[in-house]
Amino acid sequence: MPGITSVTVYCGSAPGSDPSYIKLAEKLGKAIAARGWRTVYGGGDVGLMGAVATNARDAGGKVLGVMPHFLRDLEGVLDGIENRYTDNMHQRKQTLLDEADGLIVLPGGIGTLEEAVETLSWAKLSLHRKPMAFLSENDYWAPFFKLVDHMIDGGFLPASFRQLMADTSTPEAALDALHQRAIILD
Repeated sequence: MPGITSVTVYCGSAPGSDPSYIKLAEKLGKAIAARGWRTVYGGGDVGLMGAVATNARDAGGKVLGVMPHFLRDLEGVLDGIENRYTDNMHQRKQTLLDEADGLIVLPGGIGTLEEAVETLSWAKLSLHRKPMAFLSENDYWAPFFKLVDHMIDGGFLPASFRQLMADTSTPEAALDALHQRAIILD
């Protein structure tokens, strides 16, 4: 792995109940662009997805949106970026992983959680070696990390599983974690 040049962001298609979630997404989009990295995301022009992509694009960054055809009318399409369409959600998730050197998970709902967990499962099975960072606002992902620790304590995951992901609270920390873990995994 030659380092990070492209980051997939998993995040909500809704704005969430706290305005700080949108602000976090906006900051992340700008921070990815500032590093000269490409933003890859689920393709919608709504919620945290739209905020990340719009801010990355407006900061001069390259952006790739990946969306199944059936979501086009539901989530809208952002102009001024590269848009790629898939036939289904499985192809979308595979493309989001294939196009990334690292992954960041912002707050989101069940779809965001499902994408993150599947990507972690694939890493555990050695299907990829891409670093992942969870980026929280107001400790959003703390319950998830508590569950992972519970699975480790229960003997269902090895303690090394925790090393597959970073727990961060600022865009800069998340991007730094991807960079540092990419070096280790190289």
